[in-house]
Amino acid sequence: GSSWNNCDFEANLCKVLPEFNLQPGWIRRNGQSGMGPPYSDHSGNESAYFLSLSSEMQSSSAALRTRVFLPTDEHHLCQMRFHYWVSQMSGTLIVGLQKDSEDIFTNIWQVSGELRNQWNVNTITINSTEKFEVIFLGMMETQRQGESVAIDDITFSEGC
Repeated sequence: GSSWNNCDFEANLCKVLPEFNLQPGWIRRNGQSGMGPPYSDHSGNESAYFLSLSSEMQSSSAALRTRVFLPTDEHHLCQMRFHYWVSQMSGTLIVGLQKDSEDIFTNIWQVSGELRNQWNVNTITINSTEKFEVIFLGMMETQRQGESVAIDDITFSEGC
C-alpha cells in the first residue's frame, strides 16, 4: 500500500535508488523506445517507464544499488517486492545483499532464461543484523535481438 517506498520509475529514480546508483548498462525507458521487449511496463502500459539493460552495454553485467538500509529486527520486517522480465536463453537477474562489513555481496535470489516473455513479480524478505544495500545484477551472455532483462516497480516495506 501507500506505506511502501515505491520506485515506479515514472518521474525518475526514487529515494531508495539514488540517481548516481544507476550504473552504466541500466537504462530508464518505456515500451515505445524502439529498443525491443518489453513493450510495456508490468501493468501493460506502453508509455510507462521501467529499467532495462541497455543494448549498448560495455560488459555483460550491470549492477543497480539501493541506498544503505538500517539493520532489520523482529520489529522491523523488511520486505522488497519487484516486477522483473528476463527473456529467454541468455538473461539472468540476481538480487544480492551487500552488508556493511563485507566486500562482496551475498546472492539471495536469482532467475535465468527459460521464462516466457512476460513480467513476473517476486517478494523477498530481507534479514540483516547490520546495515545493508540491495544490489540488482542484470546479466546478458549474448546480445541477441529481442532479448532483455528489465525491472519495474520496486517497493520496500516500512521495516526497511
